[in-house]
Amino acid sequence: PERPPIPLLRKIPQRFGRFGVGHRGVVVHDSPVGSAQLPGEICVLGKGVYIDIDVIVGDNCKIQNGCSVYRGVVLEDGVFLGPGVILTNDKTPRALNPQNDLKTGDDWEISSILIKRGASLGAGSIVVPGVIIGEFALVGAGAVVTKEVPPYGLVVGVPARLVGWVDAAGHVIERNDRL
Repeated sequence: PERPPIPLLRKIPQRFGRFGVGHRGVVVHDSPVGSAQLPGEICVLGKGVYIDIDVIVGDNCKIQNGCSVYRGVVLEDGVFLGPGVILTNDKTPRALNPQNDLKTGDDWEISSILIKRGASLGAGSIVVPGVIIGEFALVGAGAVVTKEVPPYGLVVGVPARLVGWVDAAGHVIERNDRL
């Protein structure tokens, strides 16, 4: 028998607002999207994903439920963000400026994050501004990434530290917790 359609999924058109989307992009509802360049071909966004303005999402990305991707972030092709991943953009977060007024866009400088092709970030991981995560790197669940992760690097912990290497499929090929 034919499978009934999944009601939470809806196809998004090729042009939507100020951002371009792939004709096969899929969005689960309840995912606010700013004027991002997103998603590429065959991207999947889970429920409750927040994507700010000025975010770039490449082709074949999966962004799981509850992720927050803030302005200035670039996700290259094939990036995986596990549930609850947070990609930040402010190195000095404050509500007030030095004059004790509520900060505006003029009071802060965006710091970017670059997640390279094929990298995967585990559930609940957090990446601070100014970080580059290398191609096919693997970030363990709950890690807080505060510095660059090399291509194929495996990082875990708070703060994240390099503990090994993975292949393009994400399999651990070398692990040494003393790295």
